[in-house]
Amino acid sequence: MATSASVHAHAAPQGFIRKYIFSLDHKVIGLQYYFLALIAVFVGMFLSLLMRIHLIWPTAVLPLVGEIRPETYLSLLTMHGTIMVFFVLTTAPQSGFGNYFLPIQIGAPDMAFPVLNMLSFWTTFVAFVVLVSAFFVTGGAPLHGWTGYAPLSALTNSGPGEQLGADLWITSIAIFCVASLMGALNFITTVLDLRAKGMTMMRMPLTCWAWFITAILGLLAFGVLLSAGILLLLDRNLGTSFYVPLVVVNGQVMGHRGGSPLLWQHLFWFFGHPEVYIAILPGMGVTSQILSTFSRKPIFGYKAMVYAIMAIGILGFVVWGHHMFMSGMSPYSAFAFSIMTMMIGVPSAIKTFNWLGTIHNGRVRFQTPMLFGIGFVSLFVSGGLSGPFLAQPVLDIPLHDTYFVVGHFHLIMGVAAIFGIFTGTYYWFPKMFGRMMNESLGRVHFVITLIGTYAIFMPMHYLGMAGQTRRYSQFTEVQYMTHLIPLQTFMTYAAFITIAAQLIFLFNLFWSMFKGPKASDNPWEATTLEWTTATPPPHDNFGGHTPIVYHGPYEYSVPGAAKDYLMQTDPAGVATH
Repeated sequence: MATSASVHAHAAPQGFIRKYIFSLDHKVIGLQYYFLALIAVFVGMFLSLLMRIHLIWPTAVLPLVGEIRPETYLSLLTMHGTIMVFFVLTTAPQSGFGNYFLPIQIGAPDMAFPVLNMLSFWTTFVAFVVLVSAFFVTGGAPLHGWTGYAPLSALTNSGPGEQLGADLWITSIAIFCVASLMGALNFITTVLDLRAKGMTMMRMPLTCWAWFITAILGLLAFGVLLSAGILLLLDRNLGTSFYVPLVVVNGQVMGHRGGSPLLWQHLFWFFGHPEVYIAILPGMGVTSQILSTFSRKPIFGYKAMVYAIMAIGILGFVVWGHHMFMSGMSPYSAFAFSIMTMMIGVPSAIKTFNWLGTIHNGRVRFQTPMLFGIGFVSLFVSGGLSGPFLAQPVLDIPLHDTYFVVGHFHLIMGVAAIFGIFTGTYYWFPKMFGRMMNESLGRVHFVITLIGTYAIFMPMHYLGMAGQTRRYSQFTEVQYMTHLIPLQTFMTYAAFITIAAQLIFLFNLFWSMFKGPKASDNPWEATTLEWTTATPPPHDNFGGHTPIVYHGPYEYSVPGAAKDYLMQTDPAGVATH
């Protein structure tokens, strides 16, 4: 391990451009990622609001937007899913919080490759701009869904938006993959090489373990998606046949033969299922941190939690086929993927029971970060309970193209990860900005968001069991679905209220940056290294003094200690857990 300040390869920034725009400081880059994700999440929510309005009032003509036609609805669906998965759920928890706090939590002065770190952010920014530009080209945004299934996505004449808009969509994903690969290499190297003296792997906070395993997942998964996207661009523009078989479109024989649409599904989902854990593992790490801190107890089963994170990372790569049960795969293959999918529930259950064990008999402080941490656990469990149903081919086949799947992945991957982002924001805001967020506004935000989330996504499971098909732009013409429209209406009104509640968070965030009460260096009485340095941290994180670590990350309620917690840098001498 490198332990000296010599690894800090760049001086303090001089001038506005180097300090705030093309910064090499991991803290500034982390904030850049965070605010990019904040912009993206409001764009994504706006698109979802347009979809919900169209589902209930299909003939409505909206100001600036105009009429939402079926193909427009599918474009909104495609762009909503893409923005939320890539530029929110992947960007904020890993690239945002991870960039800011991983080096500080392991006692490093910066990331291993500062220039590569800067390039990874600006590459991500370019990817976002390219994606959004698809709305403004001839034909508009693509309608092939965020999964981009071939041959629909591989043929330029398969529908509106499948011309330049689809090329921009694929290009954006490819650029994002390059940025993610650069970031993953940086995270892995930083953890392995730049830990402070005494910071063994088994003394790292669970947040660092989550970011580390997530980076390994990203390194292995995004390369596959990048390759798949390049092959898709070749099919669309150079007449190759990787994904397109001999096919007739609008009475015209296409100049393709020999391709396999299932190849795209295999490549996409080999990335796509690890992506679920790329989105959720950082939230698991942050939640573990918060539950221990605000329960004033050591994390229950630290080593078991570490091994569970590793197991989730490994098993995440062998279950992609459960997304393809409807593709006509061999029953033997389906059985194997089903067993593997059930197995991945074991480490997830270990983490859940350990979280409950951490809270049990603790001196719980119900402050806003803790509330969102508990909300994360609630949503993760609620969303996870529907997973075993979809892991069974005999149940997945009738449920797969229904709202049951939409409810499942929004709860466990979507809003659970969003709650992880909220948890991290309320917890680390004092360290990032030197001020405290408003506690009352935070509680109101939590209550409305949690209730609203369940009101939106839990009914989707019932809609799915009733046979309501997903991806349909309207149900008024489908006789057997008309009796389900009142439930869709209820969900839409819940979405209005829940999205409006995010304005409370937005106000609290920006108001507190400038007007919030000044924060102390350790307002939560936490133990990890980021709370040992100044608030906000100096350029090299520790003011030229590399910390020495003597304890594990969760030494709370230590018998014989002067306080109810021991910082990781407190001198040895007290018997720890």
